[in-house]
Amino acid sequence: MTYVVNDACIKCKFMDCVEVCPVDCFYEGENMLVIHPDECIDCGVCEPECPVEAIRPDTDEGSDKYLEVNRKYAETWPNITRKGETPADADDWRDKENKFEEHFSENPGQGN
Repeated sequence: MTYVVNDACIKCKFMDCVEVCPVDCFYEGENMLVIHPDECIDCGVCEPECPVEAIRPDTDEGSDKYLEVNRKYAETWPNITRKGETPADADDWRDKENKFEEHFSENPGQGN
């Protein structure tokens, strides 16, 4: 098992999860984070830190899609090891539907 970031992170990107990760397995895109599934040690400390519940075990229903998204973009986006700035309008995006289909960006983030 590993943990994955799902579409709830898109345009929210709170990054509280990054601060607690003991193995630095988060990677930053323009408007979301992903977890490298081969680096995640399944400790689960990141899951409760996410205020929008965007981090889920890959065994959860519907996580297959996000396992592949996390794997693909962890290979190209920059690693992030500390919390960056949350988008100013993050709270406005918390409950939006269809965020992956309508707002996902393949562009990398700033990393650190």
